[in-house]
Amino acid sequence: MNARVLGIELKRSVAPWPGVVVLGGSVAILFLIDGIWWRGTAGWTAQWTPMALWTRSWLAYWWPLAAGAGAVYGLRDSRSRMTELLATTPLPAWRRAAAPAGAMALALVTGFGLVVLVGAVRVALGPTGHLTSLGWLPISLVAALALVAAAVFGMGAARALPSVLTPPALVMLLLLAELLLRQDNEGLLPSGTAPNRLALLSPAVAEPRELLLTLSGSVHLGQALWLLGLLATGLGLLSAATRRARLLAAAPVLAGAALALLILPADPRGSYVVDRAAAALVCDGPVCVTQAHRSQLAALAPRAEEALRLLHDALGDGAPASVREETALRALADDRQLAGDVLLVDFEDPLVVGASGDGLTRVLVAQGLAPNCAPRTPWEGGGLVDVPVQSIVASWALGDHRLEPLRQPDPGEYGQRAWARAQAAWQQLTALPPAEQRARIARAHAAALSCQDGLAALTGEASS
Repeated sequence: MNARVLGIELKRSVAPWPGVVVLGGSVAILFLIDGIWWRGTAGWTAQWTPMALWTRSWLAYWWPLAAGAGAVYGLRDSRSRMTELLATTPLPAWRRAAAPAGAMALALVTGFGLVVLVGAVRVALGPTGHLTSLGWLPISLVAALALVAAAVFGMGAARALPSVLTPPALVMLLLLAELLLRQDNEGLLPSGTAPNRLALLSPAVAEPRELLLTLSGSVHLGQALWLLGLLATGLGLLSAATRRARLLAAAPVLAGAALALLILPADPRGSYVVDRAAAALVCDGPVCVTQAHRSQLAALAPRAEEALRLLHDALGDGAPASVREETALRALADDRQLAGDVLLVDFEDPLVVGASGDGLTRVLVAQGLAPNCAPRTPWEGGGLVDVPVQSIVASWALGDHRLEPLRQPDPGEYGQRAWARAQAAWQQLTALPPAEQRARIARAHAAALSCQDGLAALTGEASS
């Protein structure tokens, strides 16, 4: 196959269209829908690994589509009733198959590669776009291989079973397989109902929710072997001229699947691992963040040190002594793992994300005195219920004459009622003698660490 033949194939066939659909469909989904992939530290343009995982998660749709498009393309010779005529030419069957397979592969790799390129440019130009490792690259390379393998297998399947029903049957079969093998991101690690090894035969991944999670090397290797076997079987079916050759063509995919099942992890803990390069801590004195967020350390460190000083004034020896980015993995809606000696900073907390200067100091003081147990992430709506008590303790520690809200109160009835209760608690607290005020702040701090009602501790309703 030379470039001229490949160019003609691309120009005069439908081979480019699957790539156009993958590119156009992905861009339309990503940019026309204000989805969750735009939010949080694991958003699709926030970091390199989430970008690769988000683009790969769309393979739940593009993988069956690529197989179906390949099957449609593979029916070309039978539709034109030229199969027997072409078989009489001296050109070997594998060389006749190389041009359409190459054109389809080039179109899909280009289409998917452009989606990844768009994401890579946005990550690189973003505030946290520094590259911590190339660990994201195998995620995207296996995705491209999956699309090519599915398309070529579809072409081969249609050559072996030249029926108009072959493309839709193949699409439906793979969609059903994707549905059965699907993994979700609600647990501590992405998992599904199917056995882990079988689930990993699907190249689609769960939508990323944790910034520091990535796929392990054994997943890359096992999936690559399985997909190479699928690709080899597709090429074998494309070039097979006899029934025996078609039967023999099934050997690579069976061998690839067998090897993959031996290599792929049996447990989600082997499938998803913490990206050590991104999770490594970078510190400035008592303030530490991960490499993934090292660009935020310069702005955070002076404010965090000021917050630690204020916390020591308020809590004495019981105050946090250091500030650290929160990195513990959690299942969806699980409570945060709080500790009294460390002030945890969650870069998904909207109060932290939107704060700077003195406002950031106020938020850090609030987190140090009354940390929220319920997480505040784009995937979880909890945690904002703690904003009134956090506003009270921060205003008290900063010596405000009136209660300053950390965020504007919700205009709804529930929000106004909660804010009215906070105002009453503030008035009650500031009317007490200084020693009693300090004691109630300490009780609110202890209550928050044990995930109890901090506001009740401030008003004395939960004094002990």
